[in-house]
Amino acid sequence: MVAAELALFLVALAAGFLQLLWSPPAPARVAAVAASACWAALLLPARRRWPVAALAATAPVLAGGNVGAMAVLPIVSYATARRVHPARRLWAVVPATAAAGLLLALAVERNAPYGLEAALAGNAISVAVLLVFPALAGALRGQRRPRVRLLRERNAYLERAQGLAADKARMKERARIAAEMHDMLGHRLSLISMHAGALELTAARTAPELSGQAELLRTSASTAMSELRGILGVLRDATDEAPEAERSGTRADIADLVAESRKAGVDVELVWPGPDLAGADPRTRHAVHRVVREGLTNVHKHAPAARTRVEVTVERDRVRVRVTNGPVPGTRPRSPGTRQGLVGLEERVALLQGALTAGPTPEGGFQIAADLPAHPSVPADPPVPREEPEPREVPPPLDAEVLTLPRVLGAGCLGALAAVPVVTGLAVLIVLSLLE
Repeated sequence: MVAAELALFLVALAAGFLQLLWSPPAPARVAAVAASACWAALLLPARRRWPVAALAATAPVLAGGNVGAMAVLPIVSYATARRVHPARRLWAVVPATAAAGLLLALAVERNAPYGLEAALAGNAISVAVLLVFPALAGALRGQRRPRVRLLRERNAYLERAQGLAADKARMKERARIAAEMHDMLGHRLSLISMHAGALELTAARTAPELSGQAELLRTSASTAMSELRGILGVLRDATDEAPEAERSGTRADIADLVAESRKAGVDVELVWPGPDLAGADPRTRHAVHRVVREGLTNVHKHAPAARTRVEVTVERDRVRVRVTNGPVPGTRPRSPGTRQGLVGLEERVALLQGALTAGPTPEGGFQIAADLPAHPSVPADPPVPREEPEPREVPPPLDAEVLTLPRVLGAGCLGALAAVPVVTGLAVLIVLSLLE
């Protein structure tokens, strides 16, 4: 970078002294050409650090009449216009510099033999070609770069958002699978474990030779439950959704759950004094089903010998569900719980703008209670398709060095905007200088 700048400086300095090849070797003329050449060459390193000052300092070169030094002005004007922000600041400096250059040129050529009007027209063309056109091209290039950078950042943001949306869809499907596994398999495995325990006790008294097989059945059910919990820990996410069944949460559905628990040996009764929930919101009915199922599952695991009461009360637009078990008789130790089901219930009920409480009762038992709206005001989420298409891989953004047809055309038009007038103008100035 330093070597290129040094080479450009030396070339500009040499171009400024070319005027001496066709100028008379008068001392005053040599001093003027040397001063304008050095001044123009010094503008090149200044264009990066002090762009506004370098642009304003081109006025003396415009009025000097040194064609070689004036050839540096398009480079300075183009480079400084790319760095001056905001745009109104640039277009305040360019007209001021152009006016100053014209006034200095008219002051130098006030006694020109071809007249003041011709001098004014020639210098105006020089200002437009060497200052205004390159500044316009540089301003366009300077505005294009931040916009391209902004577009790349937005493209990267959209790619990340698309990836996050795909991850969210996968996690949502995992949560749905986890909820179904917990509610369906967990409940069934608890029943199997209960029946296996009862079979083990009976076999120990009546058929000791079958006691080992009964114990193996019970321990296998417990192991399966532990493995299921491990799988749920992998699949579970904060979002918990599941499709609602048609009869979920109705009186017949809850009665079936209670009957299954009775068959497993749990002393449970159902109290449902009000109307059925067939006309309630499906999400509310499904939440009622989940609360009762979770409560009975906890009873099977922790208090199978306790008396249990399932109560569903429908009052106006509210539904209250309670699953209460009494104290556990005897000294049978309780197995520790993971509260995964309760966490899922709390989230489900909270999404419906309801309330869930779970904790021990003063009598030494345990109660799960939920207060739900019959018709929640929360809008239902749109159904998620079973099979979601895989996100299409988005190609990475093109690098700045990769040439494409739009880039070539855009760069060519921008270069022509500055290069064609500049080259033409410099050629005319060189011809006029040789004819003088």
